[in-house]
Amino acid sequence: MSRQHILVVDDEPDIRILLKEILEDEEFEVTVAENAAQARDARRLRRPDLILLDIWMPDMDGIALLKEWAENGPIGAPVIMMSGHGTVETAVEATRLGAYDFIEKPLSIAKLLLAVQRGLENANLSRENLGLKRAIAGMPEPIGRSRIMEALRASCRRIAQHRTAVCISGESGAGKEVFARYIHEHSPRANRPFISVNVAGLARENPDSELFGTEDAQRVIYGSLEQANGGTIFVKDIADMDISTQARLLNAVEQQTMLRVGGREAVPIDVRIIAATKRDLAAEVTAGRFRDDFFYYLNVVPIQVPPLREHLEDLDELLTHYANHFTLQEGLPRREFTAAAKLRLRDYRWPGNVRELKNLVQRLLILGTTEQIEGHEISAATGVRVVADAETTHPEFELPLREARERFEKNYLEYQLQVHDGSVSKVAERVGIERTHLYRKLRSLGIDPKQIKDAIRE
Repeated sequence: MSRQHILVVDDEPDIRILLKEILEDEEFEVTVAENAAQARDARRLRRPDLILLDIWMPDMDGIALLKEWAENGPIGAPVIMMSGHGTVETAVEATRLGAYDFIEKPLSIAKLLLAVQRGLENANLSRENLGLKRAIAGMPEPIGRSRIMEALRASCRRIAQHRTAVCISGESGAGKEVFARYIHEHSPRANRPFISVNVAGLARENPDSELFGTEDAQRVIYGSLEQANGGTIFVKDIADMDISTQARLLNAVEQQTMLRVGGREAVPIDVRIIAATKRDLAAEVTAGRFRDDFFYYLNVVPIQVPPLREHLEDLDELLTHYANHFTLQEGLPRREFTAAAKLRLRDYRWPGNVRELKNLVQRLLILGTTEQIEGHEISAATGVRVVADAETTHPEFELPLREARERFEKNYLEYQLQVHDGSVSKVAERVGIERTHLYRKLRSLGIDPKQIKDAIRE
């Protein structure tokens, strides 16, 4: 993984050499420039993570250079100004143009290193906050204590330690980006950028410009790949990417070098790619819509995120998380789910998965007028057919214990089979019964899994 890159711009050779040696001792990569022209070339060749910029230089002063960069688009890195003749007016102007800090000469190395550390941390926090606001509504990591979710998190932690590409597949709303961030945050790249790109959101007329950036004689605009340098680029809906962009992106991540749109010199990058899709990429390859070489590159360590209906035992934890989130973060009134409400939620098929659950919780908190969320509210919101209802009476209470137990077991196992699409193996895992024993139990109770499966499909 590449180290963070600092560009030092100063016309005094002794200061350039001193800063280069000190910063390299601190494990940074350093490029030096003695004037504005060299600084432009260095910034064009490789995006810096931070810029140390002297104000007084022979060809163009640092304030003018900073203004030029600011007028041509986002600078892409925090800028710390340095000057031996600083004034309040100069510092105010530098701040107005986007400078992060202002340091007076002669330089205090301790103050300089502290400013550099804070500047880099501030840039990282800004990226993280923006990414989280755009993404996953306060979910810190994949939620759920079910066996399937525990195993998936463990696999992601192992995968995170390697730099190989990752392909995450799953239905819409299942939580693919949550797992992508989980992998990044458990990897050696955790303190470097995580940049999310939605293929559907790329400009139709020139999708390459947002990924690879652009440059001309006047300016450089860094694309997502350069912004992710040292970290991870997450590409959503990779199956929607056109063939030519697939080829260019594959070459970039394989060779770890790229060419900006309009550029003439290759730019080195150090980026891990995590791609996500809700479509069958192998089928897309067969249909000629996805490159086979890109598929094989991405599919080294495939991850399948399960739909919510396959781990409904995590439903209570997800409900608690989102109820707390909307109560604490958005000030919505706190409401508790009754047992009947939870039961009806388990009977629902969740075509929109975790995203749909999140939106449902928010809607119920906004529209509700009572302290509890009742079963009829769930029915109204989802149209769910009630399989069993905690609000009904219990005539089995009048039966002998053995007969009541058999009736309960029959109702319970029929319910579990409906929840798990008639799959005996999934029910055996869910209820903790060995499969052969479960088959015997179903026969003794007169339950036919095939009939239940056929009824679900009708």
